[in-house]
Amino acid sequence: MRKQRFYVTMMLACAILGARADEGMWLLQMMEEQYLVEQMKKQGLQLEAADLYNASAPSIKDAVGIFGGGCTGEIISPEGLILTNHHCGYGAIQQHSSVEHDYLTDGFWAMTRAEELPTPGLEFTFVEKIVDVTSKVNALIENDSISVNESLSYAFLDKMAREELQQSEYDGVPGVEALVRPFYAGNRYYLFFLKVYSDVRMVAAPPSSIGKFGGETDNWMWPRHTGDFSMFRIYADSLGNPSLYSEDNVPLKTPKHLSISIRGLQEGDYAMVMGFPGSTQRFLTRSEIQERMDCQNTPRIQVREARQEVLKKEMAASDKVRIQYAGKYASSSNYWKNSIGMNKAIVDNKVREAKSEQEARFAQFAAEKGNEEYANVVAQIDEVIAESSPVTYLRMAFTETFMMGIEFGAPYKVMDSLKVAIKAKDKEAIERWGNQLRQSYAQIHNKDYDHEVDRKVAKALFALYKEMGLELPAFYETIEKDYKGDIDRYVDAMYDNSITANEQNLEKFLKKPTLKAIDKDLAVAFSRGKWEMYNEISAKAVPVREKLQQLHKTYVRGLCEMYAPAPKAPDANFTLRLTYGTVKPYSPKNGVSYDYYTTLEGVMEKEDATNPEFVVPEKLKQLYAAKDYGRYALSDGRLPVNFITTNDITGGNSGSPVMNAHGELIGSAFDGNWESLSGDINFDNDKQRCIVVDIRYVLFVLEKLGGCKHLIDEMTIVE
Repeated sequence: MRKQRFYVTMMLACAILGARADEGMWLLQMMEEQYLVEQMKKQGLQLEAADLYNASAPSIKDAVGIFGGGCTGEIISPEGLILTNHHCGYGAIQQHSSVEHDYLTDGFWAMTRAEELPTPGLEFTFVEKIVDVTSKVNALIENDSISVNESLSYAFLDKMAREELQQSEYDGVPGVEALVRPFYAGNRYYLFFLKVYSDVRMVAAPPSSIGKFGGETDNWMWPRHTGDFSMFRIYADSLGNPSLYSEDNVPLKTPKHLSISIRGLQEGDYAMVMGFPGSTQRFLTRSEIQERMDCQNTPRIQVREARQEVLKKEMAASDKVRIQYAGKYASSSNYWKNSIGMNKAIVDNKVREAKSEQEARFAQFAAEKGNEEYANVVAQIDEVIAESSPVTYLRMAFTETFMMGIEFGAPYKVMDSLKVAIKAKDKEAIERWGNQLRQSYAQIHNKDYDHEVDRKVAKALFALYKEMGLELPAFYETIEKDYKGDIDRYVDAMYDNSITANEQNLEKFLKKPTLKAIDKDLAVAFSRGKWEMYNEISAKAVPVREKLQQLHKTYVRGLCEMYAPAPKAPDANFTLRLTYGTVKPYSPKNGVSYDYYTTLEGVMEKEDATNPEFVVPEKLKQLYAAKDYGRYALSDGRLPVNFITTNDITGGNSGSPVMNAHGELIGSAFDGNWESLSGDINFDNDKQRCIVVDIRYVLFVLEKLGGCKHLIDEMTIVE
């Protein structure tokens, strides 16, 4: 263990010399340890480390938080006003939408606090404090209280977080939770104290023709012309504590909010992003990258494409279905296209070749050090990947098809309990489990579910999965035996006749529940079969994952030692990070160059009234014709829409504040560019770009199109 601690010290207590300035999702609590602030100041930063992260006084980290379950948001007024992306708020906008109040199409603008819409289930989470607990975890490993694999398990991490919270100054503080996460593949551990607010209300959202302008076609593309923003507000009790929704709650008085700069920006200006990037895998070997392409991206592309074809057709035919499935389609489409782009970028950017070069250098480094553990680790990882690839492919295809693609089913465990009650003739238990069955039915048949749409999805995916030639779950035997291989007939029988197919079937069954009805129910057998096979596949993946965890801990430690004194940022894991870079154009290929910003002229050039992805609202066209841009125009009279920087971002950074050298908000990050979609596994300093909605376009739409000057008046605007 002393040897391991030495390596950890070598890996982390190192200077910035030689690091590529724009690569890295850096931990705020390690900025001074890794000499990052000095490097950022060389790039133009005008702030000190304590202005960015301070555990005992307000700092920029107190104006940034987790929006919902997978995005970032920033506080832009002292009254708890949140700015995030339109696609991050999309689920909430859809939740409040109906055919009568179609906020997805028309937008939403709250003109008073009373009109701000409570959004059940939506939370906003701040980071209160970050503590290094590496020594505590290492001590447990050293005295054999836990293994390396146990130290990386959620069971251990969650238990440690609960214990640390109970022993901290935050014990009993309303809304405060604790989280422990490993970094550098388990070579370092940090404890995060989080404060969670659960009364978050929708304030403003542009119509999707602005917030999603360009749609699927422009997704991951530059040049871009998308007003990808929405606004919400945090409410708290009278003491400022997190509280469930109440009419008595008031807007949260925040200790820190971001000032907003409308002074403009120029090529080469310093830019930094603070947020919660979801996941990167920068320390993968070549064999692992190949597995990612073949066994994760490829089946994801295939299954989602088939499902999306069905959804797109059904959404085009019905406004009701369009609203119901808007969020589901957008979520599916986003990483369908990302997977396509990643596979292409891995080839185009020669990522596998770069990893081969790194592995050759690492082998030489290991030989020079005489370190046998380092010398063998890459080959050991390759062996595990060769063993795991078939299981990885099967698990991805199965999950995308049956766990994520098809929504209908039956709660077979509830049915099993109901069978026990029926056999025992226990009326009380029968009634109790019957009520549980009703609740499960309501969860499936919710307002965003259409049984006939899901039926069509099921027919497409059942057939596709069989065509993929993979191991089949048990219900395919029923299809062959009882339906002569006719998948459509089997699906129709399940979607028509199962107990949970419709309310009439459910209530008929509950009036006289029988063992026979449960035993012959196709949805019960389907759900049981899919979960049993999923659990079997997952069990096969466990020993493989555990082998890789131990090997990666060694490999990452060795790589960081090899690259010293230049630090390496840990992989993203949806914890608070900071990246820095500059406003900069790029050239994706020979003879093609892109500027660093776009304007409203580009929106009008892309307009296509026959394509829903490129419809332009009439009021926006009127404002454009009048050049009524107010104080948000460029010096030449045009209106900026989007711009790009060299900041290192990934999923989870959506909605992150993009700030200038003074820490003032200049935009909100919402996408990456097509050519850099291999960036999660290999950052390309020349091609990687962060696509940002310019804060001036946000304010223009808010004021001129939405009529919400009252919201702008509560912000701190720097001109």
